[in-house]
Amino acid sequence: MKTAVIYARYSSDNQSEQSIEGQLHVCEDYAKNNDIILLDTYIDRAMTGTNDNRPAFQQMLKDSKKREWDYVLVYKFDRFSRNKYETAIHKKTLRDNGVKLMSATEYLPDTPERIIIESMFEGYAEYYSAELSQKVRRGMKETRLKGNFTGGNVLYGYKVENHKVIIDDTKAEVVRYIYSQYASGVYVKDIIDSLTAKGILNKGKPFARNTIYNILKNEKYSGIYRHKGEVFDNMYPAIIDDKTFDKVRKLTNKNKYGKRSTEVSYLLSTRTVCGYCGSRITGETGTSKLGDVKRYYKCFGRKRKNGCTKTMVRKDTLEKLVADSIIQELNSPNTIDSIVKALLKMQESNNKNNPLLSLLIKERNQTETVINNIMDAIEKGVVTNTTAKRLKENEQKLENLERKIIIEKSKTSVQLTEKEIRQFYEKALHMEEKMLIHYLVKQIVLYDDKIEIKFYHPLTTSSD
Repeated sequence: MKTAVIYARYSSDNQSEQSIEGQLHVCEDYAKNNDIILLDTYIDRAMTGTNDNRPAFQQMLKDSKKREWDYVLVYKFDRFSRNKYETAIHKKTLRDNGVKLMSATEYLPDTPERIIIESMFEGYAEYYSAELSQKVRRGMKETRLKGNFTGGNVLYGYKVENHKVIIDDTKAEVVRYIYSQYASGVYVKDIIDSLTAKGILNKGKPFARNTIYNILKNEKYSGIYRHKGEVFDNMYPAIIDDKTFDKVRKLTNKNKYGKRSTEVSYLLSTRTVCGYCGSRITGETGTSKLGDVKRYYKCFGRKRKNGCTKTMVRKDTLEKLVADSIIQELNSPNTIDSIVKALLKMQESNNKNNPLLSLLIKERNQTETVINNIMDAIEKGVVTNTTAKRLKENEQKLENLERKIIIEKSKTSVQLTEKEIRQFYEKALHMEEKMLIHYLVKQIVLYDDKIEIKFYHPLTTSSD
């Protein structure tokens, strides 16, 4: 009896998963009607057939070297490849490995005429792919020449009606405001704060910095659309005049987004929130009348005027208070005892739910299924060197998996001792502030009269 694997593919995200299911259904029926035993399936989703850069396809070619099956079964030959040169190369690879390519819907006689017919199928597949690509490119260019929308996301400030991009008056005013503010020297973060204060949001949230910079750099707002060296001025009606756009472009080129000072590190800025409004606490720098630089932690909610009255805290004062609070807590015997108890309990729970052990058990079950399938094939009369070899390989694999499972189960008895856990936290007392905060602090909730420190374990402490 003949053995085979199925190779299935669909070309793009526009094609549904049903395409794969249909291919598999036809191939399975063909195998059943022709007494072919199917041993495996290889599937590439949303992969073009014009090249061989397809993971499942490459794996199928690699597995063919094992000589465990006789055929690669496809729905149509163009599922294998639409490039006749690559088709010839990969079919030769299969032939060298004792494997033939077979189509469930395109009949090829086992005669010399097969060569001519097969070449026709391959040539037509490549011709179809090339012609389709050419038609798509020609159609897209014609769409652009007519000034019609070519698809994709609609740029902020515009909308599409009757295949034409038109100005969305409400959002266009926001775009003009962004450009005018930036052109007059206002920082992006302040533009965002101003928009948020006015209740102007983007998809229900404050504008992101990247979104503002993308708006400021996009030439379409001046009425120009470029595609592969061609310029189209009839697709996007201008929202911003050329003079303003050129001025803003010079400013954005001069002030590259992402430049930031590395002289000062705000140790708490990524993990501190306001206890009153829940907004994040960020670093703030100010200069006194005498020219002295002052650094603070300030509620971002208050900065954007959400009604929060949380006062600023001096950077050095807050960081020292947090570090001292951590050290004070770690010096408390009761605190260390609660940490050790919680971690020992967590360790015990993790050992009971070993993910690697679960994967090994799953792989063992799959291997047992493969062995059972091979045994069914042998019982049906498929007794060859290939099936015997494959049975032996999987039996060896099963034996190795059983050994790994035993080893992994034994690891659950190897745990950190209470002494080792205590030693780690004793060493933490001698860490520098940055390391101390990084390894131990999960979140800091800041009030005017107290702080709450949440650690990376079931412990929460407060400091007035």
